[in-house]
Amino acid sequence: MTSANTGTEVGSFASRFNLQQYVVYLGFLAIFLFFAFMLKDSGFLTVRNLSNIVLQTAPVTIMAIGLVFVMSAGEIDLSIGSIVAVSALAAAVTIASYGMAAGIVAGLGAGILIGLINGALVAYVKLPSFLVTLATMGLFAGVSRSMTDLRSISVTNETFTGFFGSGSLLGVPSLIWWTVIAIAVGHLVYRETRFGAHLLATGDNARAASVSGISVPKIRLAVLTISGGLAGLAGLLYAGRLQAAKYTLGETDLMTVIAAVIVGGTLLNGGKGSIVGALVGSLMMGMLNNGLILMGLSVSDQMIVRGLIILTAVAVSLRDKSR
Repeated sequence: MTSANTGTEVGSFASRFNLQQYVVYLGFLAIFLFFAFMLKDSGFLTVRNLSNIVLQTAPVTIMAIGLVFVMSAGEIDLSIGSIVAVSALAAAVTIASYGMAAGIVAGLGAGILIGLINGALVAYVKLPSFLVTLATMGLFAGVSRSMTDLRSISVTNETFTGFFGSGSLLGVPSLIWWTVIAIAVGHLVYRETRFGAHLLATGDNARAASVSGISVPKIRLAVLTISGGLAGLAGLLYAGRLQAAKYTLGETDLMTVIAAVIVGGTLLNGGKGSIVGALVGSLMMGMLNNGLILMGLSVSDQMIVRGLIILTAVAVSLRDKSR
């Protein structure tokens, strides 16, 4: 066999096997095995600890699904953490005065409304999503602080807390049910509908998508609204699990969500993404945080590790996009 033929076969194999598609699964396995060995005497492998990782990452996974839609369309949403706080507080305050049903509507409605505002400014005023959501992130962070004068609001409605946080169905915690449902619906919409195909086309090349008849402004409006609504749902899950709402909810989640989405295979510049990959990326980040805490690392050390992971994931994402 000649060297030219060998090079051709290697190139053909490389084109079929794209490591970037599997890096999240390999990374997840590598981190799990590392912590399983290093923390075998610290309780990492106990059923309770592993189940806590899954439960704690549920709101992050829900937000990550929304961000997959946004980033696949070539946009970004930096306001999701602030939406979480506003939605949780809106739900808690409304439940105290008007009951569970009104509280759910208020919480989800707040998220959807903020998403609509973001989407309208991006789609029709034609402002960059980075600047729009950066501004609304600060704006609604201030709103959440002023809603209750920095006080925590207890959620005592047992039906609400059971449905959105501490309850279970058929022996499975409600947070896991919410995660499974969101992943299933998100994957179906993303992979099996015309809307999903259109948002991927928009992210890959917005001008070409517009020429082919796709309403790019409507896609941008829709994905940012979806992101806002799912961030609102994450706020309800936080309020249900913690049985309280506070302005700090979601405050540190943005970096984790972005990391989960990019590590999960969604390209930073749009045109490609994975809902299942975002789930694995979210679980990976949760497992990483849990393991680092058990190892005794400080918060600053944890931030450094997450930052390095994001840098690596972005480098792989941009390299894949440039091919």
